[in-house]
This record gives sequence, C-alpha cells and structure tokens, in this order.
Amino acid sequence: MASAGGPSGVVGISVRPNSSAACLVQKGGALSNSLPAATAVQVRRRHSKACNGQAIRCAMATGKEQGAVTPASSGDQNKGGLRGKLNKVVLAYSGGLDTSVIVPWLRENYGCEVVCFTADVGQGAIELEGLEKKAKASGACQLVVKDLREEFVSEYIYPCLRAGAVYERKYLLGTSMARPVIAKAMVDVAKEVGADAVAHGCTGKGNDQVRFELTFYALNPELKVVAPWREWDITGREDAIEYAKKHNVPVPVSKKSIYSRDRNLWHLSHEGDILEDPANEPKEDMYMMSVAPEDAPSEPEYLEIDIVAGVPVSINGRDLSPASLLAELNEIGGKHGIGRIDMVENRLVGMKSRGVYETPGGTIMAAAVRELEALTLDRETMQWKDMVALKYAELVYAGRWFDPLRQSFDAFMEKITATTTGSVTLKLYKGSVNVASRKSPYSLYREDISSFENGEIYNQADAEGFIRLYGLPTRVRAMLEKGI
Repeated sequence: MASAGGPSGVVGISVRPNSSAACLVQKGGALSNSLPAATAVQVRRRHSKACNGQAIRCAMATGKEQGAVTPASSGDQNKGGLRGKLNKVVLAYSGGLDTSVIVPWLRENYGCEVVCFTADVGQGAIELEGLEKKAKASGACQLVVKDLREEFVSEYIYPCLRAGAVYERKYLLGTSMARPVIAKAMVDVAKEVGADAVAHGCTGKGNDQVRFELTFYALNPELKVVAPWREWDITGREDAIEYAKKHNVPVPVSKKSIYSRDRNLWHLSHEGDILEDPANEPKEDMYMMSVAPEDAPSEPEYLEIDIVAGVPVSINGRDLSPASLLAELNEIGGKHGIGRIDMVENRLVGMKSRGVYETPGGTIMAAAVRELEALTLDRETMQWKDMVALKYAELVYAGRWFDPLRQSFDAFMEKITATTTGSVTLKLYKGSVNVASRKSPYSLYREDISSFENGEIYNQADAEGFIRLYGLPTRVRAMLEKGI
C-alpha cells in the first residue's frame, strides 16, 4: 500500500525559496549510522560539495490576517475541550482540506495550541504555496517546515536499497520508508516546542496510522497520539467542508484529484477511482513521473553507476549527494518510461488494495545494486540475503522501522555488502533496464576458472567424484525402490 493514510496525505511539502516569513538555519548533514563506516566516509566525501547540511525553515504564525481563526485565549485553553485537555499538539500538516479542518477540531476538542509540521521529502515545491497563510487561517499558532530529503535518502532509502527490500515481489516501499522519517521529525519538533501530543490525518483503514504511531511509541512513548479520523463524526469531503465553514476556516480551492496520491523523492503512488477495480487498466493521463514506454526515445541510453558498499555514489563519473543522485535518476528513468508497477497487495490491517506506482530512479538503483552483487556475493550469502530481505521489507511496510529486529538485520546487511563496490553500466530502453557491464575490485568471478578451456585450478575430471557423492542420496533411494 502506498499512502493508505487517507485523504489528508499528511505528508510534508517542499521548501519555498525566499519566503519572507521563514527563518533559515543551517545544520551539518551527517550521514546515517545505518550505513557502514566506510560507506559513510566515502559518500560524505562525494557529496559534501552538493549538500551542505539540511535546511530547516520555521514559519511562525504571528499577527492576525483577515479571515484567520482567532487563537484560543489562555483561559479557554485551561478549560480544556470536548474530549479532554492537551497543552500543545504537533500536527502532521499538508495544507489540504482534512488537515486544515483538523486544526480547529483539535482546539475545540482538546483546548490546545496546534503546531503544524510539514516535511519536505521531495514531493515538489508547488504544495508549499500559501502554506503559512493556510495554517494561520486554520488557527495554528506555529508552522514548522523541515527539509528531510538528504536524511530520507541516506538513512532510510539507502538501507532498504542495500538490503534489497521489496514487499510482495513488486513494491519498493516508497511511502513505507517516508513515514518514519516524518514521524521522527515530529517527535523532535514536539520536544523543541514543548508539546505533549502529536496528531496525524491517517484513516483507520490504512497502513500509515501504524507507521506514524509505532515511530511515536518507539521514540517518545510519553507523547499522547491523536488520530481524528478514528474519533470524529466527519465521514467525507462534504462533512469536512461544512465543518470548515462553521469554524471560519477557508476551504482550500485547489482542484481535488480523482486519485489518492502520495509523492516523495523515491516514488509516486496512485490509488482510487477506476483503480479500485483490479480489472481496469490504468489511464495513461494518470502518470506524472514517467512517459509511456512506447513513447520513450527510440534510442537506448547507457548509464554508469558507481556503487560503494551497496549504495550508489555517482552517475557517469559525477559525484552527487544521495538526494541529488536519486532526483537525477528519476528524470532519466522517467524519460525512458521506467519504473511503472501495477499491483494488488495485502495491507497490514488485513484487506487487499490495488495501487499503481512510479519509481523510475529507484528501479534503476535496485537493478544496479543487484547486478553488482552477482559479482561480489557467494551463493550461500546471496540466498540468506534474499531470505532476510523478505522479512526486512515486511518490517518496513508494517511501520517497524525502529524495531530492534530491523536494526539487527541492518547490521547483517552492512557486513555482507561491505565488498559490494564497483560500477555497473545499464542500458535503458522503452521501459526496460538491462545490464551492459559490471566491474568490481572484489569480484569473485575468475575468467581462468570459468573458461571452457582447461585450467590449472579446475580439473574437469574432478567432477565425476563430486557428482557420485552429491547424487548418493538420489541413487540410494532409487536402489531401494528397485530392490537392488
């Protein structure tokens, strides 16, 4: 399941440059502890020029604007709300109808201040337009926006990529990886602003509610979690619009898509409308990140990707930061119609759902790492890695990112991919990704052994004794059946 979080989406939005209300604070961008030390050092060197830390933008909702909801007085807050009393709540905020309505609902029902939080995980700058004004008009006391793109790729996407984690044969875990990085940032913001609760706009039918809340529990079990969709009487868009009008909250005028979408730097998911019937083929105008394979260029494109300890570090010899590298591969892959997936999957809550995913850059990355592993991993190690990867993907899908088991699996993956270093050249053509070349200083492939010509290391006559011993159980069973 991609978003599976309900109409609100509750994802962050990208940062708008030159915002007059934003204060920019630069922080040093450290690479993930999830990656091996050697990888961290090499990747850090390669992208230090491209990424000079994460930008954190804090937009304070100060002053009054015409039509804005008046903040509750301290006296009103002390009285609490219809459902209890909270001091301050950090809300995962997108600026859409649902999260705009949640702001006054929290104030009315819990007598609290509301701090809106938005994460930029690469979903596009357009969603930030007017966000501060929307948050203030809904009654929020503060808006916090954090750029999490580099952290998202280096500390969440790359560990999954290195592990080869794929859920139910197809899904590359785009939304599953994004939720814990957003939720972790919310816990951090809650501490910074002194909040005693966090809230999200996920529905009670999806996976995202689990992903958010398991992260909250793991990182700060003292925080109260509020999930309005499991509490309120609002049942749909019309109810939400009516509630917004009643509380003087401007209704977002943006055109509502017929699809439920979730977008980040890794992928774009589509659900709803005709996709709810698995018998329906997706419409071509639904896709946003990739062209139809038949409309892709008629000439193939060759792409060389350098990999260090299981994660990509450069394209065609150019060193890029993790987020920049993925963004460029998205552009290249999308141009060639790569990365479209249509699948029916099993949600964590028990039901099946149908989703269509666009993951152009991720598909290219996964192919490159897999092809390099063919050189660097022996048979037994590769088999065990594939088995662990299945459980790894299941844990990530289920929101158990901070589970000790997943962290232990990471240690395993880090160890066995330490030598997965080299380069892979891929051929991109009309929706397909094929390997053209693979090289590694740690390659286990030996031409002098594999050649059909006789060599000193491998004596073909030795195979006779090997086959007799290896086939002994088969031979004994046949002898028994034939009475020999």
